Amino acid sequence: MKKVTAIVLAAGQGKRMNSAVAKQFLILCDKPVIYYSLKAFEESMVNEIILVTGEGQVDYCRKEIVESYHITKVSKIIEGGKERYDSVYAALKNTDQADYVLIHDGARPFISADQINRMIDSVREYSACILGMPVKETIKVVDAEGDITATPDRNTLWAAQTPQGFEFGSIRKAYEMFYRRKDEVSITITDDAMIYEMFLQKPVKMLRGDYNNIKITTPEDLFLAEEIIRRK
Repeated sequence: MKKVTAIVLAAGQGKRMNSAVAKQFLILCDKPVIYYSLKAFEESMVNEIILVTGEGQVDYCRKEIVESYHITKVSKIIEGGKERYDSVYAALKNTDQADYVLIHDGARPFISADQINRMIDSVREYSACILGMPVKETIKVVDAEGDITATPDRNTLWAAQTPQGFEFGSIRKAYEMFYRRKDEVSITITDDAMIYEMFLQKPVKMLRGDYNNIKITTPEDLFLAEEIIRRK
């Protein structure tokens, strides 16, 4: 059996949430946001979970999250870095003998074990894949002055989600290449597939996810998340 490691990112500060509490620790229907994604990975076919937290939050996460909610697959809890990609790279360097890794934003509470298992099957077939959904609205490209410069074909546009799954050796290599040339990269790195595409120049398969797989970023997202739980 191939070993699958899940990296769950919970190091964000959540500045757009306008809260003194990091968004992954906000209470969503009696449980912290991070609980829901950890529970899904716990119930999936992944072999272990590496939880990446903010500075000084390791003990809190161990006691108040992992131990309190009996998340037994968490093998390591580590501090992340300044940027999202710093946190991912820290986790990749702490990953032992994995064949595949799934990288997930802990602020996406509505990933399911079924979706995770489907991604595991797919990453074994394609080596790199992500979840996403077709965009519903017309997208405009706008310049620095606020003028529209292009209207892409909506049929070709998907909104990327997580988890994003990769053959471990490949994504580790891509990140190492990125860090060797980070000062040369002129665009903002916002997900792992960007690094894989940019430095390995290999295809990434898009898998259909779920419109409910939202990332909680603003107070409005938290209200929507509560409504999703009530509907379920």
